[in-house]
Amino acid sequence: MSKLIIVESPTKAKTITNFLGKDYKVIASKGHIRDLPKSSFGIKIEDKSFKPEYRVSRDHSKVVKEIKDLAKKADEVYIATDEDREGEAIGYHIAKAIGQDPNSIPRIVFHEITKKAIQHSLENPRTIDMNSVDAQQARRLLDRIVGYKLSPLMSSKIQRGLSAGRVQSAALKIVVDREREIKAFKPEEYWSIDAIFEKNIEAGLIEFEGQKQEKMTIKNADRANYIKDTVEKEAFKVASIEKKQRKTSTPPPFMTSTLQQTASSMLGFSPRKTMMIAQTLYEGVQTPNGQMGIITYMRTDSLNIAKEAIDGIRDIIKSQYGEKYLPEKPKYYKSKSKGAQEAHEAIRPTLLDFTPAVAKGYLKPDELKLYTLIYNRFISSQMTDALFESQAIIFESKSSKFRATGRKLIFDGFYKVWGNSDKDKLLPELKENQDVELTKLEANQHFTEPPSRYSEASLIKKLEALGIGRPSTYAPTISLLTARNYIEVEKKQLIPTEIAFKVIEVLEEHFENIVDSSFTAKLEEELDEIAEGKKNWQELLWEFYEPFIKKIEDGKKNIKSQKVAIPTGEMCPQCGSELVLRKGRFGEFVACSGFPKCKYTKPKDGTETGSTPKATPTALEGVKCPECGGDIVERKSRRGKFYGCGNYPKCKFISTHKPVNEPKCPECGYMMASRTYRKKDIYECIKCKNRIDA
Repeated sequence: MSKLIIVESPTKAKTITNFLGKDYKVIASKGHIRDLPKSSFGIKIEDKSFKPEYRVSRDHSKVVKEIKDLAKKADEVYIATDEDREGEAIGYHIAKAIGQDPNSIPRIVFHEITKKAIQHSLENPRTIDMNSVDAQQARRLLDRIVGYKLSPLMSSKIQRGLSAGRVQSAALKIVVDREREIKAFKPEEYWSIDAIFEKNIEAGLIEFEGQKQEKMTIKNADRANYIKDTVEKEAFKVASIEKKQRKTSTPPPFMTSTLQQTASSMLGFSPRKTMMIAQTLYEGVQTPNGQMGIITYMRTDSLNIAKEAIDGIRDIIKSQYGEKYLPEKPKYYKSKSKGAQEAHEAIRPTLLDFTPAVAKGYLKPDELKLYTLIYNRFISSQMTDALFESQAIIFESKSSKFRATGRKLIFDGFYKVWGNSDKDKLLPELKENQDVELTKLEANQHFTEPPSRYSEASLIKKLEALGIGRPSTYAPTISLLTARNYIEVEKKQLIPTEIAFKVIEVLEEHFENIVDSSFTAKLEEELDEIAEGKKNWQELLWEFYEPFIKKIEDGKKNIKSQKVAIPTGEMCPQCGSELVLRKGRFGEFVACSGFPKCKYTKPKDGTETGSTPKATPTALEGVKCPECGGDIVERKSRRGKFYGCGNYPKCKFISTHKPVNEPKCPECGYMMASRTYRKKDIYECIKCKNRIDA
């Protein structure tokens, strides 16, 4: 071996290995190999400077040793982590961990994992971008400062186990504010006058006695019935017929936020699921040409497209759909996202001949659904606009005017690929001044409705519009809010829990900048400035830290206790912590004070609904906990059987499937579990989820 390439993911390593000869060795770091410690603050603050205390995590010590050993034998070492700030920082820490100079180690980047892209990157290496490393480091330290200092305060004043965060709390306030709007909303009555003319033409009132509909509000039944009684006695004619042609513009290719939104609305995927599948498609799947990545990098807020990709898709459009579907010139799009990283590409397929029809034989069902969405969106973005004819007929009587509208598709354009769910609503052929008969007239009562709750898709759209977070943070933020029990998802709607209101109320009063969307967005812009070399990361941290820590100290003294849990004197049968009486959206209930680590609950009347283990858990003979060496025991909950360490709660090891002593995971060396997958017995790593045949 003469050359070593270091990537993050084992899948990516396997894919890249397929493209290179025997002179190359590709190894995965399996994510961040160094980070701030979990058990302490991990930042030394002296004289307005911040020194992070990075450590190699215990679960990465083996892979770090392996990388070090391989690096010593290699003639050349390349860092090939993702081309974003997170990837740049991972590359920096890899270089430091193996004793290489981050400022001189060759760094290769690519937007897609294809043979051509890998070879091009090896021919054009650069060095690690330290400005991007500083920006990521500033973000990491900001989040550690907020989380480590503010979360304990929230726990002490409101409820154990709470957390607060720079992005998560701003996002939570958006959800809570919408719920406040809904609760404060008072419906108002209004009436519409709806007519049907001969030939079943539906029309609505737009003017009565010279008063136009947009200014005229019919607020009660008396007024509505007066209008109805007046209009029913009158004769009608066609006052005007209007036809206009309108274009519907092609949609841009996907970036992270729009992919998550569209996958949510069209496929029903959560943002987290969308990103997990997209990661697989990016890192590599089997194709007719072997394993390779079939989409470009999926964490991006750019709408740029490589020229060769545009040229390729235009050739396909012309050959498969004809010249009328091909615009005269290629279409270029610009992101409206605040602080968009325009150096990246939009999300697109990397292999244009790997069509969804071909991919059907290689991808899993959900992978195929998402890939088809990405592929069709990319083709659509370079096709001609759709053309509609809009129609409007005005029916007029002595005192009133009614308007009927219709629409028909004249040319489908990009809808040929993307699809069009709207059906044509055609109006019959009539002539101006033609007499028409009013066949039905109704006065219909309505009430104004409150604003709708956010869905995962609409919250992401809102976060993006406000400049809160970046592509990599949207899905984890929503997952965290759900995991922390701040929001519940019901019928795709995000509903804040009682504890969410308490947290936001305290933050609004004492830490208004943490939940201020403009403040959070400004911080994102300043992080962008660090990445561009325009701002010093230490200065940014101090500007935030000094006033923030003063508010923390003030909060310890002056924030009144908001605890909503009343001790019951009982002990949790699952973990031994005290049970407390809480209030929820559906009334009072008893829960474990150890929430969210322990989720035991029961109604106030005493009937248990939480997960209750056996009084004496059954030990697995000879199987020892990989974390502390204790016995592995079998437990039961309302969700079924699971396995954990007998030393719980001191040791938190847990597995859904039955752990075994042997074999160990060939990828990371951790304990594996036996299970059945797709009707086949296998072993699956409890940590990295690597699978091997049993």
